[in-house]
Amino acid sequence: MFDYSMEYVGTYDAALTLEIIGPLPSDIRVNYYITGGEVRGSRIQGKLRPVGGDWLTVRADGVAVLDVRATIETGDGALIDVVYNGVLDLGPDGHAAVLRGELPERATIRTAPRMRTAHPKYEWVNRTQFVGIGEGKLRENVVTYDVYALG
Repeated sequence: MFDYSMEYVGTYDAALTLEIIGPLPSDIRVNYYITGGEVRGSRIQGKLRPVGGDWLTVRADGVAVLDVRATIETGDGALIDVVYNGVLDLGPDGHAAVLRGELPERATIRTAPRMRTAHPKYEWVNRTQFVGIGEGKLRENVVTYDVYALG
């Protein structure tokens, strides 16, 4: 077994707008666009810029696969590019529920974010793999994540 550690980096909330594209040949496309948010942590503080989003696909088994692009603007003006994939479990009836327009009130989310920046203060993010553990309040179009750095 390999040794590893997980360091809590911070928490962020994202406000979203919803666009259901609808059924495609193999899944359902649901787009969430970021309208803002806040990042709170000991090493990164700032806001989510109102750009980017989650190009979500809902599989037949009710698992939604995340494909997220976002930008953090730190309190001192640095820009950090954030990209991640992950899974959101809508339950065994999730696919059919989305087709009916019935999103669950809450859903657990697990992600694997990567971050990039050219700002010297935050270059450490370029060498770090992160893990996000969160919850989506899908009827409110809000997600909240705790983010950890793997060491």
